[in-house]
Amino acid sequence: MAHVSVPATSANLGAGFDCLGLAVDRRLGVTATVTPYGTGAVRITRHGTLAGLDIRPETDLLYAGFNAAVQAAHRTFEGDVAFDVTSNIPVARGLGSSAAAIVAGATLANETLSLGLSDETLVDACANLEGHPDNVAAAYYGGAILGVLRPGAAYKVTQLAVHDSLAFVFAVPSFVNETKRARSVLPPVIPFSRAVLAAGRSAALLQGLASGDGELLAIGLDDVLHVPYRRALITGYDAVTDAAIAAGAYGATLSGSGSTLLAIAAHDAAEEVCACMRAAWTAVGIGCDTFVSSRTPVSGAAASIRRPQLHA
Repeated sequence: MAHVSVPATSANLGAGFDCLGLAVDRRLGVTATVTPYGTGAVRITRHGTLAGLDIRPETDLLYAGFNAAVQAAHRTFEGDVAFDVTSNIPVARGLGSSAAAIVAGATLANETLSLGLSDETLVDACANLEGHPDNVAAAYYGGAILGVLRPGAAYKVTQLAVHDSLAFVFAVPSFVNETKRARSVLPPVIPFSRAVLAAGRSAALLQGLASGDGELLAIGLDDVLHVPYRRALITGYDAVTDAAIAAGAYGATLSGSGSTLLAIAAHDAAEEVCACMRAAWTAVGIGCDTFVSSRTPVSGAAASIRRPQLHA
């Protein structure tokens, strides 16, 4: 038996498409109980935001992550596994609920089956399953990360500096935006001039996060690769992001592919930004929840794995 707590994540952060991720102060907690010899049964008990999820255990991303770790270790597993899951991460809202499940399953397989996988191998297995490293690496390591594909088939992941003055404000609406749908609206190619602009804005975002420079953050949050195509999927996008900036945020954008919107602001402006984003969505008839992520770096799955104490 083992337990892991995995954070929600926000990916892209504007111009960091498919390579930047941030651990966010919402969590998925999973306890796995493994029986080495059994019938191959998979059981999942779900609580919190996952309570109404109607997915067969064998097709759940928790079990997919579990199997991805087993395969990465070149092992087989024919026993039984039971997961007990509690989550306060909104589902299909751009806060990495899928990545959290994958990372939880893989981490628990590594622990309960003593697979001996390194952090790098485990994250690679999760990224290959997810399709990109941003959410899974942030969920595993915590804090803010950059993940890029090396020449070959492995990812290079590094921790990013985030200035102490910055607050991350999230507005989570009552409607969902499925990642598959959000991917489908992206063009297969973009003009060279737009690629050059995107590269510059990505660099501005990295330096803005590290330095707290509001002008650089405003540039970096104004994405040209994915947001222009996805914003039409989010009712009230312009009104809510404009309200955030008017309230003092440096900029606002999609969290992942939405529907959650993210604003970056100075700490003393964060609560006002929250209130104005919520009011803007309310004005168009949409309810939403707002929160400010923890001021300290949010810990990842790697820092939280433990074996529950068993009492006689």
